[in-house]
Amino acid sequence: MDIATLLGLIGGIAIIFAAIMTGSDLTIFINLPGLMIVIGGASAATLIKFPLSHCLSALRVAFKAFRDELEKPVDLIRQANELSAVVRKNGVLALDGHPVSNDFLAKGIQLAVDGLSPEFVRKALHEDMEQSMERHEVGQRIFRAIGESAPAFGMIGTLVGLVQMLANLQEPSSIGPAMAVALLTTLYGALIANLVALPIADKLELRGMQERVNKLLIIETMSCIQQGQNPRLMDEVLEAYIPRHERERLNALLEADKARSEPEEGGG
Repeated sequence: MDIATLLGLIGGIAIIFAAIMTGSDLTIFINLPGLMIVIGGASAATLIKFPLSHCLSALRVAFKAFRDELEKPVDLIRQANELSAVVRKNGVLALDGHPVSNDFLAKGIQLAVDGLSPEFVRKALHEDMEQSMERHEVGQRIFRAIGESAPAFGMIGTLVGLVQMLANLQEPSSIGPAMAVALLTTLYGALIANLVALPIADKLELRGMQERVNKLLIIETMSCIQQGQNPRLMDEVLEAYIPRHERERLNALLEADKARSEPEEGGG
């Protein structure tokens, strides 16, 4: 679970509830007609813009905003270094059944073990990445559409409430409920857009960027491994995928990995 996303969502809701409770009763901020206008209207507008299958898929993609961080590029480079050493010592077939934690990397290894050319493996992995990124972008667009529609339907609810109020000025008892719809729908639309839909869209965009970097790194890794590049040269190529301030830490970790592996090889 991504603690930052969860804390942000819970913290935002808690602050709003606390502000409400300090000055009034929570029940006066609950208005069913207003919720129906905002939630129902935003949902209907989104279904008009996107196919139903894409909307359902976006709900599943939304959970990526709350999941743990993706594998760090540093860890992937360390794993790539290990795989490269295995291939240079025993050949590509030695990777068959080699444990890896990343499904995309496992797919690349399987294609290489099956004897496919580096060009084909690169093309297959790149196409897989592009299709995955496209699905993520659809999820982002859907949540941005919700973020755009919710305030608009909040304004529509405000107009509905004002019309009801002006049409019944001769009945003072109807003015209060109508004014509640007028004001609360705007509040609901702003909250749904700025506390839920748009932040989730931004977090999904960040997740997509991180995943793209990881997959590009893996594609480059498989290309280097199949070409039989020296692990040290491969590390220099893959260092481009991490910030400069992390490269010294990576080199230290690789040296530590190498030091651990040498006694094991010697003992074997």
